[in-house]
Amino acid sequence: MPIRSPFKNHRFPRDIILCAVRRYLRYPLSYQDVVDLLAERGITLDRSTVYRWVQKFGPELNKRTEKHLRRSSLDWHVDETYIRVGGKWRYLWQAIDANGQMVDFRLTARRDAKAAKVFLNKAIERVRLHRPITIVTDKAHSYRRVIREINHRYDPHFDSIKHIDRKWRNNLIESDHAAMKRLLGFRQSFRSLLSAKATFSGIETIRTIKRGHSHHKQPGVQGEIQFINQLFNAA
Repeated sequence: MPIRSPFKNHRFPRDIILCAVRRYLRYPLSYQDVVDLLAERGITLDRSTVYRWVQKFGPELNKRTEKHLRRSSLDWHVDETYIRVGGKWRYLWQAIDANGQMVDFRLTARRDAKAAKVFLNKAIERVRLHRPITIVTDKAHSYRRVIREINHRYDPHFDSIKHIDRKWRNNLIESDHAAMKRLLGFRQSFRSLLSAKATFSGIETIRTIKRGHSHHKQPGVQGEIQFINQLFNAA
């Protein structure tokens, strides 16, 4: 059975859609900025169209990139920060490896042991064969308890994951949070958890591609464009 193209029933061609989505996810631009940049090329559309494209193709880009990722580090850094979603503060949990590659992220309403447990279990399940050997966190007690439970589940007699709770050792992910917030700029408020998740999914995928954490990607912006186009070639 043929796979249905994600571009089916869209009025604009694939190249224009991918160009708009990539620009929004890669640079600190508003939807109106993207509309204006495309208008310079004689392409007329509105902000809501760009928004819908980002919501649809951000997660699609993430899904298509997944099998091209190279996992080279089993040392993780985990931390959380906060963003505005629907007018309320929500917590953005992130795990990156020692090379700065995003492992996983999750948005939650609370910052507690239950949220930490769900996030870490989901992240470990996602990478499967690349389970971490160390996880660096701050001194939040929730992490210590959750990592102890995870270790007990895999091997009750051996701590397969070493937990390092030294705040100064977690500068890598704190720098990553700062870079993310600079990229978001004034866009640090989202309509809903669903739109925030879709947008973050796309932004983190573009950052991963930009940093060279995927196979078959040539250096530079042109390399990024070529890689993304190849992901959707069969679409």
